[in-house]
Amino acid sequence: MTTQHPPAVIPDRLFDDAPAEARWRARFRAPRLSTPDWAIDAPNANIYVSNASGVWEVYAWNRATGEHRQVTDRPNGTLSAVTSRDGAWIWWFDDTDGDEFGSWVREPFTGGAAERAVPDVHDGYPAGLEIGHRLVAVGVSTDDGSELFVHRDGQTTSFYASKDDASVAALSRDERLLAVSHSEHGDSRHPAARVLTADGFATVAEKWDGPGKGLTPLGFSPIAGDSRLLLLHERHGREEPLIWDVESDTETELRLDLPGEVYAGWYPKADALLVVHFHQGRSSLHSYDLATGNLSSLDTPPGRIGGAGVRDDGTVEYSWSSAAEPSVIRARTPEGTDRVLLTPPGEPAPGSVPVSDAFVEGAGGRIHALVSRPSGAPDGPLPTVFTLHGGPHSADEDRFSAYRAVWLDAGFAVVEVNYRGSTGYGSAWRDAIEGRPGLTELADVAAIHDWAVRSRLSDAARCVVAGASWGGYLTLLALGTQPARWAAGVAGVPVADYVAAYEDEMEQLRAFDRALFGGSPEEKPAVYRECSPITYVDAVQAPVLVLAGDNDPRCPIRQIENYLDRLAHRDAPYRFYRYDAGHGSLVIEETIRQTAAEVWFAMRAVGLGVSQTTA
Repeated sequence: MTTQHPPAVIPDRLFDDAPAEARWRARFRAPRLSTPDWAIDAPNANIYVSNASGVWEVYAWNRATGEHRQVTDRPNGTLSAVTSRDGAWIWWFDDTDGDEFGSWVREPFTGGAAERAVPDVHDGYPAGLEIGHRLVAVGVSTDDGSELFVHRDGQTTSFYASKDDASVAALSRDERLLAVSHSEHGDSRHPAARVLTADGFATVAEKWDGPGKGLTPLGFSPIAGDSRLLLLHERHGREEPLIWDVESDTETELRLDLPGEVYAGWYPKADALLVVHFHQGRSSLHSYDLATGNLSSLDTPPGRIGGAGVRDDGTVEYSWSSAAEPSVIRARTPEGTDRVLLTPPGEPAPGSVPVSDAFVEGAGGRIHALVSRPSGAPDGPLPTVFTLHGGPHSADEDRFSAYRAVWLDAGFAVVEVNYRGSTGYGSAWRDAIEGRPGLTELADVAAIHDWAVRSRLSDAARCVVAGASWGGYLTLLALGTQPARWAAGVAGVPVADYVAAYEDEMEQLRAFDRALFGGSPEEKPAVYRECSPITYVDAVQAPVLVLAGDNDPRCPIRQIENYLDRLAHRDAPYRFYRYDAGHGSLVIEETIRQTAAEVWFAMRAVGLGVSQTTA
């Protein structure tokens, strides 16, 4: 770092009101957990991730005994884990301080020392893992591209290598067939699928739907000898399920009468699919009978389904939350009985307020935003934070968010924009940012901002733009290209200097950027320059807070320092929060510190009352 940048202020408290101060912190500290995942041949052997220890870690749950055991205990937490099919082992990904670069390790389900799972596979970024009884298929990505391996009988074989992005996608139940997702055609955002024999690696079948139409393998049938592979395709302008019998090379498109997009998984007997439907910021669960074509709603309330699976007896287990209600893990029997399955220890998170919908016509079509007003807020324009989601291929949802709630507690209205590039609105909406990323999304943000001011939701002089990852990138780009709109900006782990970011980021993201921009910075220099926040740094007027992790492989620290060094030579006020982790933190108290810094910074910028602070 060539310049000493002014540090962010970490307040002792955000609110003088003690109950309000306790409430916002309690939402972050409340224990949460993910939907359990179980071993396919040992359904009593379950794993999940939870923040119960204060750090997101992996836990084991033995349903036969009722025992819950914390598996991992690392300073910066652990999220990626899977069980072996026989339930004997837990595999988890071991990186260094959140840098996402490392190797898979395994330990007995009942506890014991962890060991490197496949010693002959070099370190890298994870690119798929499938664990069978007789073999393991594992993918690794490095700066040289992607390499895929099979480990069998103590021997490790590299069966695929490419400079393009690729991953292990699925292993058939009888372990004869192995599906690979690849981008040999040069577009990792719209992958193709190949199925190989697991013994000898001969190609069984290939499928690519052509430019701009991705194929995503989801999983083989859970029945041994059944060569049907479930995929998502985009042939009709949105993601929909497809069943491909790879040995007969026949396929069946499943046209579901649902708006929006879907994700699907097999029922244990392969006679039905569990469908997660996503539309306009909300998701729901359905069962699709493959014999009759009947689609049945499982009658979940409006909100977000965070994960779902089907047990051998047909019980569907899922997580659910809404903007007003914290997440809960539930189980729904085939008879329709719905109950709470798991409750984490400790006090539940205090609730928040619901969201409403706004639909605004923009240059590229109708834009959807989720809008929240502080409880008891007066009529008339409010200070407003426009939070921009990461991805970019993601979406804001009607889900519980401690982050959204603290902004509301501070007196801000919150507007979450599902700009072009977001998922759930069809392939054309998602892909509309190709060739001009960042600036395309911000045209939609501007349209929503105009609506919010025009409708007297937002005070034009007190609007804040905030986001992390891609949302942080959009925040910095907005401050430079729309300086008159914003009173302040909060950019977490952003892309700030796109050319430098491309040089330092993980190869999987370089491949993504080439597909998004139409080439590398050498091939498309004008586009990278036009779409990079550092190009507009001299136009920034509003105060800005930037947060970044030292070990971030997605939005590396050097390119953020480049931007801040330029900002330091101007009069624009700014602050910098630097932490020892990667692309975000899994440590709850660290998350609280960062959130306090963000909200305090924005409150000061728009003149909301703030408490005494400490640096």
